[in-house]
Amino acid sequence: MGHVIKNLAFFKIGWVACVMFAAAGEPLLATLSVVAVAVVHLTSVKAPVKEALLLLAAAVIGLGWESFMVWTGLVQYTGYESALLAPYWIVAMWVLFATTVNHGLRWTKRNLWVASLAGLLGGPMAFFGGMNLGAVEFSHTAAALTVIGLGWALLLPVLTLVADTIIDSTLLEPAEDRDSRTQRRKLTHLELGYE
Repeated sequence: MGHVIKNLAFFKIGWVACVMFAAAGEPLLATLSVVAVAVVHLTSVKAPVKEALLLLAAAVIGLGWESFMVWTGLVQYTGYESALLAPYWIVAMWVLFATTVNHGLRWTKRNLWVASLAGLLGGPMAFFGGMNLGAVEFSHTAAALTVIGLGWALLLPVLTLVADTIIDSTLLEPAEDRDSRTQRRKLTHLELGYE
């Protein structure tokens, strides 16, 4: 339980720091605050290479989604004028969020409907908070929050599936871990009568 609380506390600290720095026109400091949390996170997990791959996958998903939101004109970021790509600090926020998927928010992995509902509600709430702190503006608030909610309702389940796929993969495990996992599977198959 202590790990979950620590994970969520670091996420919240990183979120507030990132949003506040972004609102103040300091995107580099915003991103560095996320980097600091990500480094602490990666040094405290059992499978840092797999976790790092999840963070990278979240960055790619976030870049695509947030750039789409910028392109639609529904979302504008303070001090950022590009019409094609989202600012790098908001992509970093996806990395920050991904630090919670296997830990503080692992309950969203129970089933896809739970993840979808969490995304539908949580995505707009986070952006509304960012708006109130001055980091983001909406051309039409109700429309933007609706699209954000629908997007997160799809993307959070995708992110949980990506997380499970990466965590379950044996490719990034040391040879001795792969061998012991294979041995456990064989024993389980024998016990269940599959072999």
